Amino acid sequence: MKTIAIIPARYGATRFPGKALHLIAGKPLVQHVWERCREAKRLDAVIIATDDLRIAEAAFAFGAEVALTRADHPSGTDRIAEVAARLGRKVTHILNVQGDEPAVSPVLIDRLADALRRDKKLVMVTAANAVTDRAEIENPNCVKVVLAKHGDALYFSRSVIPHPFGSSADAQGTTYLRHQGIYGYERKFLARFVRWAPSDYEKIERLEQLRALEHGVRIKVIVNTNVSVGVDAPEDVAKAEAALSATVATPAT
Repeated sequence: MKTIAIIPARYGATRFPGKALHLIAGKPLVQHVWERCREAKRLDAVIIATDDLRIAEAAFAFGAEVALTRADHPSGTDRIAEVAARLGRKVTHILNVQGDEPAVSPVLIDRLADALRRDKKLVMVTAANAVTDRAEIENPNCVKVVLAKHGDALYFSRSVIPHPFGSSADAQGTTYLRHQGIYGYERKFLARFVRWAPSDYEKIERLEQLRALEHGVRIKVIVNTNVSVGVDAPEDVAKAEAALSATVATPAT
C-alpha cells in the first residue's frame, strides 16, 4: 500500500490573493505545510498540486514535487483527485492536507494514514479538536462536528452543535469539537466522491464532507490536540506564526 499527501495550492484566494507564497516566519506559507508533511513517517510521497506557475516555481525552488492541474477546479478535493487519477493504482490512499495551515501536525498526518491502512472498510477519515472558547464555538467559520459513540461523524455544521435546548446551562460539560480541514481517502472512493453532484446539506452549509454523509459514507474522526491555525486573511499571519512557535514547544498528539 502507498499513501501520499497532496497539498492543493492556488494563487487567487479571494480574501488573501497570493497567500500560498506569503512569507510566514520567513518562508512561503505552502513550504511550511510541505515541511510538516515531510516530517510525517507514514507517507510515501508529498506533492503540491497547483495550477499556478508562480507557486510551482517556488515549490521547485524549495525541493518539492509539483503536479500542475487544470485551473477550473471548484475545490481542493477536485484538484487532488485529478492528481490521484494520474498516479493510478500504485497509490492506495491519499491525504488532502490544506495548503493554508502551516502548523499542521505530522503526528496527526500519521494517525490519519494509519487509520486508513488498518481498516480495510474505511474510505474516508478526518480530524477534530476540542474547542472551549464560546466566541469560537459560535463562529460560523469554525465548523463543528458531532460524533457517534464509536468515533464516526454524525454531522458537521457551521451552527453550534449540539445546540442546547433552553439555557446554556443545559450544555455544561459538553465537549465541542472543531472540525479540522484535513482528509484521508481511499483512492477509488475519492474518484467516486468527486463525480457526485453537490448534495442538499452541502449546498446549505457549504461543507463538502456532508456530501459523503448524505451518500451514507462512514467518516472516521481522529480527535487530537493539534490547534493549527488556518491563514484565510492577512490578519491571520501573526496567529499562524504564534501557532508555529507553540507546536515546536509542545508537539500535538
